[in-house]
Amino acid sequence: MLRARSLLFAGLFYLWSLGMCVLFLPALALPRGIVAWGFKAWAKGVIGLLGVCCGIRVEIRGREHVPTGRALVAAKHQCMFDVFAQFVTLPDSCFVMRKELMLIPFFGWYAWKQRMVVVDRDGKATALRKMVRDGQERLAEDRQLLIFPEGHRGEPGVAGDYQPGVAGLYRDLGLPAHLVATNSGVHWPAHGILRRPGVIVFEYLPPLPAGLKRGEFMREMETRIEAASNELLRR
Repeated sequence: MLRARSLLFAGLFYLWSLGMCVLFLPALALPRGIVAWGFKAWAKGVIGLLGVCCGIRVEIRGREHVPTGRALVAAKHQCMFDVFAQFVTLPDSCFVMRKELMLIPFFGWYAWKQRMVVVDRDGKATALRKMVRDGQERLAEDRQLLIFPEGHRGEPGVAGDYQPGVAGLYRDLGLPAHLVATNSGVHWPAHGILRRPGVIVFEYLPPLPAGLKRGEFMREMETRIEAASNELLRR
């Protein structure tokens, strides 16, 4: 039954996604806000399909810590749904994403229109400077810049290798860092099609204040995100 429900969700997910991609093609020539609205509508549809097909409910905790204006958000990353959910939660988000994703048909076009921050992982110092510069431009539009510090999806209960790019953004943007914990990988594994029933929680934690030293910031960010994420696994 679990496999059948997961297969049903997968089929409807791709149909829904393709339909929305085709429907919003004209929006590529319209103001960016139309595409931002489309991302939210698409993500709400995915959440609805999860509930109907897989018995998965999505819960946002710590709403008092969800930023509404310009902000830096650092989130735990366990599956691709981590991205979808933030389209619904954050008012006007953009993401730090690797450049290879821009080659995906439809997705890359809409990511370009939404002005995502694209990073060349092989670019090292040059890529970091560009990421900070692009991040400053997006925040000038009063948006929320979201980065997954681990850089890739990880297994629930396992701390990833937190990359230093987030520290560069934190230092140069001069903003508090809003932290997000999750248990999403329990119900939407990083690999495979099985979707396990239950509650996916995204918990916004009290933000780290601006101005911390690099080492202190990295330690506090990882410690708080991992501790809160592991606590969600025990509930």
